[in-house]
Amino acid sequence: MNAITVENLTRKFGDVTAVDGISFFVPQGELFGLLGPNGAGKTTTINMLATLLRPTSGRAEVGGFDVLKSRDDVRKNIGIVFQETALDGKLTGRENLEFHAMMYGLPKEERKRRIDDVLDLVELADKAKTLVEKYSGGMKRRLEIGRGLIQHPKVLFLDEPTLGLDAQTRRRIWDYVRRLNRDRKVTIILTTHYMEEADFLCDRIAIMDHGKFVALDTPARLKDILGGDVISLEIEGDTDVLDKAFTSLDGVKKYVRRGEVVNLTVEKGERRIPEIVTLAQQNGIAVACVHLRKPSLEDVFLHFTGHTIREQEAGIVERNRGMMTRRRRRS
Repeated sequence: MNAITVENLTRKFGDVTAVDGISFFVPQGELFGLLGPNGAGKTTTINMLATLLRPTSGRAEVGGFDVLKSRDDVRKNIGIVFQETALDGKLTGRENLEFHAMMYGLPKEERKRRIDDVLDLVELADKAKTLVEKYSGGMKRRLEIGRGLIQHPKVLFLDEPTLGLDAQTRRRIWDYVRRLNRDRKVTIILTTHYMEEADFLCDRIAIMDHGKFVALDTPARLKDILGGDVISLEIEGDTDVLDKAFTSLDGVKKYVRRGEVVNLTVEKGERRIPEIVTLAQQNGIAVACVHLRKPSLEDVFLHFTGHTIREQEAGIVERNRGMMTRRRRRS
């Protein structure tokens, strides 16, 4: 049985299509990732599945219940951790959980058992009586994950759960997420724009771009699509000459040049490096650095969208700045 079933789900905001006819399913117990830059449609998708936003068209079921026809039943079966902190800093960790459990109507004795269990799970039992305003960023995220588990959800939505956290804290959050999925058998839908996070955690990943799914598969199969090793060269010289030379080279499955960095996807990359460096030198190109690696999800994203995720985000930021500038001029 599927925990989530989605068919042609679409959401428009005026003339802007935020989510554009996506279809997918998530089996029970899967850790499913939505990968993409800010503005790709990940959060809008989560909000529709969590009944916080009505779809413009299409349908979706979560936990066997229709998100439009059975909203209350959906909400009883899900937990959600938002991008933005929704904790009350003037309450203790336990009091935040207590308030949330009361909102779900849990009886007093069951509330106590669930809160104790959750505090142990996220390793905050010793901080239960501390005001949340004194928590670190990582502690707050762990408490929010715990809050999302209070009512024993069948499906847990994690929307950018490690956004803004340092690398060490992010890895700890990853461990909690894996444990929830593996030991508690919670189906998890994770949105992220961190490639390594999706690669480490997810059973399957959907890459979103401009409201659509451009790819959906396991991390390993997505990376296998590129079929080879990636040789990266930092170069100096006439890159137009190099483009012609490299694109005509036998065995080059993919060639991408971005400024002074060239990426070639080839089989048995370690054996091709001397040949490729020699070819560059013969064409008057100085090679400053060579790096060999296996394809990453960043390479997959580049393959399907024509941009790296960082370039996508930079474009979104630039568009937002332009919109703010135009609004100021009008005002």
